This record gives sequence, C-alpha cells and structure tokens, in this order.
Amino acid sequence: MQAPVESAPLAAKPLVLVGMMGCGKTTVGRRLAARLQRPFLDADRELEERCGVSVATMFDLEGEAGFRKRESSLLRELVDRPELVLATGGGVVLDPVNRQVLRDHALVIYLRASLPELWTRLRNDRHRPLLATANPRQRIAELLQMREPLYEDAAHLQVLTGRQPVERVVGDILALLGKPASAKASESI
Repeated sequence: MQAPVESAPLAAKPLVLVGMMGCGKTTVGRRLAARLQRPFLDADRELEERCGVSVATMFDLEGEAGFRKRESSLLRELVDRPELVLATGGGVVLDPVNRQVLRDHALVIYLRASLPELWTRLRNDRHRPLLATANPRQRIAELLQMREPLYEDAAHLQVLTGRQPVERVVGDILALLGKPASAKASESI
C-alpha cells in the first residue's frame, strides 16, 4: 500500500479519478465526494449536459478526435475547482497534455481493474461507442493494454477496485489521503 498523502496539498486540489470504462469511477467518485463533503462531477455527463447530446452521438457527429478535443477543454476548466471530485472518461489520459494538466493541477487516483472484472461489468453495455465492435472483450483488452501505462503515468495514487464493496474502495482511498476510513461495506462496484 502507498504512503498517505499530506493533507495540505489535498485541500488545494481537485481529486480526479482515472481508469478504464467500467472500473467504478462514477460510483466511487460519488461516494468519495459525499464522504469528503465535496461536489462531484462526471466529466462525460457534464459534456453531455453542455452539448445536449450523448457521448455516443458526439462520437458519431465529430469522431473520437472531436470528442477528445471537447474532453480536453472541459478538463482544463474543471481542474481549477479545488473542491471537486471528478470522474473522468476512460480516454482522458490519451493526450499527453491532459496527463500533464492532471499531474500538475489535481490529485489523480487510478482505479485499477483487471480485464476479467472489466469484461464482467461491461459485457452487456450497448452504450459505449468504443465497444461497438464485433469482439468487445478483445477491444477492452486492447484498450487496457494501451492505456494502463498512461493511467500509471498520470496517477499520484492507485487503488484496486476488484469485487470489493464500494465503501471498501472509498475507505482505501481515504486511508491513502490520510483521512479516517470508518465505513460500512454495503454495495459492490
């Protein structure tokens, strides 16, 4: 386990969760924000609200490059909100500028999940544009292999999400942040 982070820098930076689609960023982020009494935002939902269309529609209309441009712009805006807990989209780390922005302006937590766990969580998901392929399991494996080093590069901390309850993951994060982690284990991610 990693050493706890000093609390002074924590108060001055947003907490940003990165990781593969299906790793639990939104679920963990909401619960973490509630425990820390901070506002929570899901970057993909924020983009959908601002654009008035789904992420899938953005991919259809503008391609992945257009979506990533919007995502980068939003990221630069949101990291200026030190009180925020932010769940990013899984591909935010693809842009080296985004990784630098994250490292410099946020405390970044990589929620790590294994390929079998991701497949279990995502196998019935029909709303993710990157999984609209003949072999979505293979696509998840390819994305994980490509992105894992980028998540590690961007992250200050890493937490395994596995099959443990959400409160356990949140407790692990709180412990790394040097916060009390008394939690009840009720929901799985």
